[in-house]
Amino acid sequence: MIVILRPARSTDAGATGEILHGFALEHDWMPELHSRAETIAFCGRMIDQDWVTVAETDDSVVGFLALNQCEVHSLYLAPKARGRGIGQRLLDHAKSMRSELSLFAFQSNHRACRFYESNGFSEVARSDGAGNDEHLPDIKYVWKRSEAVDG
Repeated sequence: MIVILRPARSTDAGATGEILHGFALEHDWMPELHSRAETIAFCGRMIDQDWVTVAETDDSVVGFLALNQCEVHSLYLAPKARGRGIGQRLLDHAKSMRSELSLFAFQSNHRACRFYESNGFSEVARSDGAGNDEHLPDIKYVWKRSEAVDG
């Protein structure tokens, strides 16, 4: 599968919204707070703000990363794209543009937590979820680029 990374276009709102909405539907611990149409509109707003990079194959968008300044706001992949290194490529792309990144992951999303920890992110805080829309306990992670040491 050949995958290219590119800045999202307004026409990608449907595909990114489907991926994001699908994630809520496939995990029983994740509440479905928004309709498919609301989720697509939300993705459209992130795209309009130039936050989104998509991963695209010959036939479709299979994942995306939304980066707001130094915060990874969203990183989601279609089920068929998971476990193929696409999330890694999206995250590496974000790391190449910043010297520090932060993000929140739901504590119940064990796969995401392992992924971020294996990519050098350190846990800096936990919450009971009172501060997020889903009211799910989360973890704040931070990654900082290692500086080369003269010696």
